[in-house]
Amino acid sequence: MEPLTHSEENIMRILWELGEGVIHDIIEKLPEPKPPYTTVSSIVRLLEKKGFVDHKAYGKTHVYFPAIAREKYARRSFSDLMKHYFEGSPKKIVSFIMQENALQPEEVDELKQLIDSYYPPKPAQQWL
Repeated sequence: MEPLTHSEENIMRILWELGEGVIHDIIEKLPEPKPPYTTVSSIVRLLEKKGFVDHKAYGKTHVYFPAIAREKYARRSFSDLMKHYFEGSPKKIVSFIMQENALQPEEVDELKQLIDSYYPPKPAQQWL
């Protein structure tokens, strides 16, 4: 799966939100200033060539829909982010988040609970 450009990713986010739609539906969801119809249509066709989008034809009207789930793309994007910017280390990602003050204290407690639910603490060994 090749990476998406910023414009392609914006269109994919809209299609994931809509589920399906025609080019006008996509344009309606884009922020101002709205790009021309032909620009959005070209991007959608590129996404289709890349395998991210498919369509159903109703006469001359094409209804586009995601061919790849958002979760699958997110998993791949996260994997690439982790590999290229954090040397594949979850510890480095968490350290970066902490250094950026991106976590509130209550979120730290929630993360600790989440980690404990996946990796319960081992019971203390008893000495005889």
